[in-house]
Amino acid sequence: MKNYKVAVVVGSLRKESYNLKLAKNLIDLAPKSLSLEIINIGELPFYNEDVEATPPQSWTIFREQIIKADAVLFVTPEYNRSVPAVLKNAIDVGSRPYGKNAWDGKPGAVISVSIGGISGFGANHHLRQSLVFVNVPTLAQPEAYLGGAANLFDEQGKLNNESTKGFMQKFMVAFEKWIQTNAKS
Repeated sequence: MKNYKVAVVVGSLRKESYNLKLAKNLIDLAPKSLSLEIINIGELPFYNEDVEATPPQSWTIFREQIIKADAVLFVTPEYNRSVPAVLKNAIDVGSRPYGKNAWDGKPGAVISVSIGGISGFGANHHLRQSLVFVNVPTLAQPEAYLGGAANLFDEQGKLNNESTKGFMQKFMVAFEKWIQTNAKS
């Protein structure tokens, strides 16, 4: 069985982010064929085409990390019914310069995590719109919207809800199959 490198892009920069906690839990919940690596997007300057001739080193490193990955997993909160600016910026940085889209053709999946009851529904779907344009074929089912995040983790940041843990394991198995079907050879 082939092993796949999955770049995990977390849309929250907060040190105690529920999204980051979930991403860390997914490393252990993922099937053995998936190697998850959380990619830092907090140091990426806002995309500006004027500096593309000599891009910041953080852009270059980020693009290389995405290019080396076989697939991408986005874990995001919802800010104002959309994705956080830092996540949209990462998508923009990775999709440039024109004609050198690092995201191109990489199978992806989206999980939204929120303390509220709507579970980041708006962010999840808004993110999918951008992923269509950068050509990330995105897992449609199962959908993953995690609400009530403040009650899902213990003091050490581990998932303490068995139902959520089981769902996340099933989600990762479905993502594994999606990657196997859609990964570039």
